[in-house]
Amino acid sequence: MVTRSLDIGATGMLAQQQHVDVISNNIANMTTTGFKRQRAEFHDLIYQNKQRPGATSTDSNTIVPAGLQFGLGVSLGSIYRLHEQGGIQLTENELDLAITGSGFFQIELPDGETAYTRASVYQVNDEGEIVTPQGFRLEPGITVPDDTLDIVINQSGEVLARIPNQVELSNLGQIELANFVNPAGLEAIGDTLFLETEASGDVQTGNPGEDVFGAIRQGAIENSNVNIVEEITNLIAAQRAYEMNSNVISTSDEMLQTITQLR
Repeated sequence: MVTRSLDIGATGMLAQQQHVDVISNNIANMTTTGFKRQRAEFHDLIYQNKQRPGATSTDSNTIVPAGLQFGLGVSLGSIYRLHEQGGIQLTENELDLAITGSGFFQIELPDGETAYTRASVYQVNDEGEIVTPQGFRLEPGITVPDDTLDIVINQSGEVLARIPNQVELSNLGQIELANFVNPAGLEAIGDTLFLETEASGDVQTGNPGEDVFGAIRQGAIENSNVNIVEEITNLIAAQRAYEMNSNVISTSDEMLQTITQLR
């Protein structure tokens, strides 16, 4: 039926519009520190069976080899987040901390819940605590003394401070990283923060450089893992697919007009 093709074309246009939404968000965040790009996955919709494959076609039990199945279009199945490593950029800022390998920094939200992030820009608040640019505290909490001359954070996450009149560095604390069986199952809440969900699995914590956890690189940030060339290519492909589905609707409309003009 011509009306079926109208509906199918409409599902295709909607799916490609949603695809463009995902691509545009990736492009908008191409310079966001620690951002992880997303990829749209599509599923075909249910099928209308006029003759089911494998059905008997005669009294002699002959089998229909292929049948008659009409697809009803496409839908957006999922938006998958790719947690691959972004490029490391040196900044020489002592509180810029990049993770090389797997893991997330743990952040305490105002409601006490723990969020997770790959963003690597930190500051010291009025109480000397290491916090995010939004003022959320890095967990476990680490307080920097007022008279600190220099902060050293090694690859294992130990936070050391150079204090006046002290020969040895003072150990201020240990940064721990978190990891998940399925990082793609984390819930994004903005500000490059994620929350644990049932899909992500239970959080696993440990020191940087141990087991499955990456090492910390002081004086560096992790750039977005968005590949702008790939995104532009995907954008062009989505635009062409949108136009083709629009042509399907236009053609179906012309066929309907031809039918209504029959005498």
